[in-house]
Amino acid sequence: MAGPSLLDRRLLLVTGKGGVGKSTVSAALALLAARAGKRVLVCEVNARERVAPLLGAPPAGPVIREALPGLSTVNVTPQESMREYGLMVLKFRTIYDAVFENRLVRYFLKAIPSLAELVMLGKILHETRAEERGRPRWDLVVVDAPATGHAVQLFRVPAVLMDTVPAGPLRRDAEWMRDLLLDPAKTALSIVTLPEEMPVNESIELDAQVREVLGIPRGVLFVNALPEIRFPPAERERLASLEAEPPPLGPAARAAVLQARRAEEAGHYAQRVLAAVDLPAAVLPLLALDHWGLEAVERIAEAIEAGLGSRS
Repeated sequence: MAGPSLLDRRLLLVTGKGGVGKSTVSAALALLAARAGKRVLVCEVNARERVAPLLGAPPAGPVIREALPGLSTVNVTPQESMREYGLMVLKFRTIYDAVFENRLVRYFLKAIPSLAELVMLGKILHETRAEERGRPRWDLVVVDAPATGHAVQLFRVPAVLMDTVPAGPLRRDAEWMRDLLLDPAKTALSIVTLPEEMPVNESIELDAQVREVLGIPRGVLFVNALPEIRFPPAERERLASLEAEPPPLGPAARAAVLQARRAEEAGHYAQRVLAAVDLPAAVLPLLALDHWGLEAVERIAEAIEAGLGSRS
């Protein structure tokens, strides 16, 4: 991929169909960057937190907390983002309390289309460009974004507001957010999929929306949880002939045949999405682990590093 490598950008957006493993991929990317000496923040968006627990740390909540050395997490929520946005605009807490904590004002704020998405996205992008003592607060911000449809809606907000709101503070905020999202030197959106029919179809559609609707620079395609091909065709035929044998041989042969069919089918869908989405790709293994935590994240990080190398 031309331009900076994936981890050299300032903002990585990771999305895909729900349940495909985007939180694990987000955590693995953050771990790789932190181990390269970068200061990394992972943002989840109004979600049941997964990233911090995956890294062996307690959930961060709406306040940024360090999960591992150099790697912090936060759960970006509408209420806390609105409070921070209000304080930035109004400067004084007493004024904020008088305005934003007023029940009637809160009622009208809820009626403003996309305001919750705007303040959450604004919180994330503010962290991306924030500085401390003359240098960026974070070298990299990784966004474990909502699932496909909600992610597209979230990232469209700045452009939508620019088409609908008059000149003023809200429009200016929408402008700098849009500019950051569309900057290929700073931002990339990566897609995570499983090698299965519905996630692959959704990923192909998502890639088209990123190119045609969002215009956000594209990053990497992650094909997650690909089963290992353990049995060549000759062995598979031999195993099929043993399925009728009494236990334990017969059940073991049936399990092996099912695994072979699953791996073959997954390989078919992996090839389909790799052919349809013209992005650098990392194919990640299906891991058989009793506990899904830091060990899993480390192994996925190793697979990402091996799969991308200089191509990312």
